[in-house]
Amino acid sequence: MQNLTRITRNPEVMGGKPCIRGMRITVGTIVGLMASGHTNSDILAAYPYLEEADIQRISIQ
Repeated sequence: MQNLTRITRNPEVMGGKPCIRGMRITVGTIVGLMASGHTNSDILAAYPYLEEADIQRISIQ
């Protein structure tokens, strides 16, 4: 999947906040988890439908 499609915005989903691949998980949620010290493995365990590349894409934003 191209990086351009990993982070999406749709006014119909989560109030237009940036989300991961159109799912109802916001970039802000993942950034908050990362900022509070959660590892990529922790996040992937909590959100098993995410992919490592989703988190990596957020990390380089």
